[in-house]
Amino acid sequence: MNRPLTLASSVAGAMVVALDGTVLTVAQPTLQRDLDASFAQVQWTSTGYLIAVASLLVFAGRLGDRYGHRRTFAFGMLGFGAASVGVALAPGVGWVIALRVVQGVFGALLQPATLGMLRAAYPAEALRRPIAARTAAIGLAAAAGPVLGGALTTGVGWRSVFLLNVVPALLFGTLALGGGKHARATTSSAPRTPSETATESGTATALDIPGALWLAVALACLVHALVTPSGPAGALGAVAAVVAGAGFVRHERRAPAPLLPPGVVGSPAIGAALALLVTVSAALNGGLFACVYVLQDDLGHTPLHTALVSLPLAASLVAAAPVSAVLLRRSGARSTVAGATAVLASGLLVLAAAPGTAVFSTGFALVGAGFGTVMVAATHVVVRKSPVESAGVAGGLQQTAMNVGPVLGVASATVLMGAAGTRSPLVVLAVAAVTALPFCRALPGPRPVAHGLPAAVPAGAPDPLGRPVPAGRSDAQHIVGAVERGSFGPCLRDDEV
Repeated sequence: MNRPLTLASSVAGAMVVALDGTVLTVAQPTLQRDLDASFAQVQWTSTGYLIAVASLLVFAGRLGDRYGHRRTFAFGMLGFGAASVGVALAPGVGWVIALRVVQGVFGALLQPATLGMLRAAYPAEALRRPIAARTAAIGLAAAAGPVLGGALTTGVGWRSVFLLNVVPALLFGTLALGGGKHARATTSSAPRTPSETATESGTATALDIPGALWLAVALACLVHALVTPSGPAGALGAVAAVVAGAGFVRHERRAPAPLLPPGVVGSPAIGAALALLVTVSAALNGGLFACVYVLQDDLGHTPLHTALVSLPLAASLVAAAPVSAVLLRRSGARSTVAGATAVLASGLLVLAAAPGTAVFSTGFALVGAGFGTVMVAATHVVVRKSPVESAGVAGGLQQTAMNVGPVLGVASATVLMGAAGTRSPLVVLAVAAVTALPFCRALPGPRPVAHGLPAAVPAGAPDPLGRPVPAGRSDAQHIVGAVERGSFGPCLRDDEV
């Protein structure tokens, strides 16, 4: 698959998933009335999906590393589209819940592949802009979802919202499934490393089924405990998550080919980036959950007015994506993420003290700008720092962080609102974001720039391809195989971020 089509497929996959979640939230009350469902049943249309996605993302990424990200993306998109049609035709709420779980399985297949395909198609130093474009698309889908969902639900009915994703899912899934024979020829002109060749042929990666089962149970129980924090079910889920998590760690230490490769979990930069993604996504979603109640219950705004007040968040998130790519190149991930996390925290504090609409809009804009920048920069670190043969696992971990964080944030906000008022989560989540700043130390900074002329090249010294180089100061060995080398490398190559 060539680079433009790879980027378009990655963007489409990310938008399909983001749009699906936002339109469903708007349609749920109508779905409940039409199917004569209970509130708990309607909640499970979201909970079942979340559990399926969160528990399978890392293993789905491993499948992509083993069999090819293009293939897993294709099957994920086609299955997601087919399940969406099934939900639209479902005769009862039980069918809706079951098919939403199926959607979650296919969503888990396609999400890590959207990042794995980019890692395989683009050189590491050229990943900033594709990741920024993907993030901007997610922000656009998040902004458009409630509007499209509300219009379709009001005018046509709740079933129509599930048909929004069918055409793009089937289109890009079919293109990805049929485009494999040209993928290697058009992906990159640079020579392949042995690990890249093995990854493409699907022979380099063991699956580690026992490890995948341990992790799936741990994550499924964790999400269930966070979604239902009160009562015996929540307590049992938390205990089961701890036990399964301990079993997973014990297995990984002994496994000859662990599910989480040392090159990924052993990287301080990747670990820090994942921790920051969990923190900021929890702060964003928990803060939004609290703001809905502040605006509607405390200040008396309608749902439509609430949505309009929060529009600056989506706008600033979309605008932050291209700016993030520039900041990464100039300042490095460490400074970019630290500054953006501080902006997000300040936005939450503005929301906590906001007396009216104008200040709320300002707070939302700050939160969106901070979150969008962190998402681009931290995702870039996870994808770039991971070995290409483990890009799927890295993408699965990134998506797991982005799925667990919101559930954690909303659960925390729910508990805090019951204990200390509707605005208390905004302050606590802002403090949590600030306390995560030390993780930024593990992120890479800008690559130092070397100044001055290159050292003299001795007569007859071979370049990296074995060709003789004339004596004197020369940059003849500067670029080899589309990779910048030699004395001028630090000057012209992108920052190491």
